[in-house]
Amino acid sequence: MTAITQLAPNLDHWQERVDLAAAFRWTARLNMHEAVANHFSLSINEDGTRFLMNPNQMHFARIKASDLIEVDANDPDTLSRPGAPDPTAWGLHGGLHRHCPHARCAMHVHSIHATVLASLADSRLPPIDQNCATFFNRYVIDDGYGGLAFEDEGERCAALFSDPKQKVMIMGNHGVMIIGDSVADTFNRLYYFERAAETYIRALQTGQKLRVLSDEVAEKTARELEDYPGQAEKHLSELKAILDAEGLDYAA
Repeated sequence: MTAITQLAPNLDHWQERVDLAAAFRWTARLNMHEAVANHFSLSINEDGTRFLMNPNQMHFARIKASDLIEVDANDPDTLSRPGAPDPTAWGLHGGLHRHCPHARCAMHVHSIHATVLASLADSRLPPIDQNCATFFNRYVIDDGYGGLAFEDEGERCAALFSDPKQKVMIMGNHGVMIIGDSVADTFNRLYYFERAAETYIRALQTGQKLRVLSDEVAEKTARELEDYPGQAEKHLSELKAILDAEGLDYAA
């Protein structure tokens, strides 16, 4: 195994690579990606500044564990090297991993309902059901969109994640950024945020008055769900079991 690892460095952090590849595949299956323009990253060192991410402009539905590239957020020459990440991915995720060590994993998408929410003048997500209550007081809204997420924009966005309790950024006029402790934790949050946003948008479309939970019940629900044991890990495990049963090559 040592000899193989020396010849093929992409075998490093293998389980993390497999988990991340599965998240890419399932995100594509749910149509939450946007062509080849979105990015996920996962820290692999203690301070979070070295991370795995998807190759430049590779479709989520094709990504394998061995395809993921390793990036150093503190290396200013990253974009001038072969196999460099997408410049906006570098700007957004590099800034995040430099300044937010609690963001071990980061998933950025332009999924339909989260992006609709981000396009509203009031992008708040009221707790109208259990999924929406999950995010009560646990998101931050970015009202300062300044164009593509090159380095300056990435640094600005990273600064908004100052409260470790807030693990969702509703990126006004852009999309959503989800952070978490692991691939399972982050993907589970991404999935449920999109579901929550869809429920809210569809409720607005009825034109009827919304049934909004009290702050007390919403906070209680959010805490209960945070403490619910093992759901995120089981969610990802089941998705990998489905991909494995279908004989897909995500873990190659």
